[in-house]
Amino acid sequence: MAEGYFDIQVNGYGGVDFNSDELSGEALHGACAMLRAHGVDAVLATVITERVEIMCARLARLVKLRDSDPVVREVIAGFHIEGPFINETTGYRGAHPADAVIAADVDVAKRLLEAGGGLTRIVTLAPERDAGLRVTRLLADSEIVISAGHCDPSLDQLRAALDAGLTMFTHLGNGCPAQLPRHDNIVQRVLSLADRLWICFIADGVHVPVFALRNYLRCAALERCIVVTDAVAPAGLGPGRYRFARWELVIGPDLAARAPDGSHLIGSAMTMQQNQQNLRDGVGLTNEQCDRLLRVNPRRAIGGR
Repeated sequence: MAEGYFDIQVNGYGGVDFNSDELSGEALHGACAMLRAHGVDAVLATVITERVEIMCARLARLVKLRDSDPVVREVIAGFHIEGPFINETTGYRGAHPADAVIAADVDVAKRLLEAGGGLTRIVTLAPERDAGLRVTRLLADSEIVISAGHCDPSLDQLRAALDAGLTMFTHLGNGCPAQLPRHDNIVQRVLSLADRLWICFIADGVHVPVFALRNYLRCAALERCIVVTDAVAPAGLGPGRYRFARWELVIGPDLAARAPDGSHLIGSAMTMQQNQQNLRDGVGLTNEQCDRLLRVNPRRAIGGR
């Protein structure tokens, strides 16, 4: 029997927010059971930018709840820490709160890793915010996957980060302004280095239009690509009005999560099954190619976990 989906960027599911300060064991168990019912074998629970002490408390809570529940322990394979070391500029910052974004700091990184109890598998940061690439090297030495995201490094900065241990890029085509320089921009820089990176995409057809996703996958090659949901708490529940971290969310029929005024995206409410359908029916991939993006490559990218 084939392994189930492995989603390496999940902020919440089934009405349960993994970034909630009141997250309960019962709620987390329910979310993991629902993930299983939707064909997902494993996820990386994603903790996003907040004040450092809050992020640490949330990671510690997840560790404690995971340790006490065998279902949660099986489904949550580890953590993806997205921030707080990202580009503070509007557009690149995305939905991450501006007052919690900071430059990369070794001591803060150590605090976050300690709070994660040895379960951190990916850290998303902006290479241009990591002076001397000290945090990148710390993470690489700890065998943690370093993913660039919510960032705007130059080509030289990206190459230097790769040399220091960077191996992934978080949701290409998102975490950047809607309008970019036509040639020298973060999308083109990353695609030019696709042979050295695992490149992640959100395949809901909204974060990246289907025609653009088809182009990106062709350019980067399926062997180096991963599809994630970037799921927030309403994932699996359908359209409606919800809350995630600091945000009020509106989920439309397209299952993208938006601010109530429609000004920007805040993750998605897609399932991995729906991602596969989009990849098959919209992009035109075979089931085998979909499996590579949704099951095989995510496991390879984090060392077979």
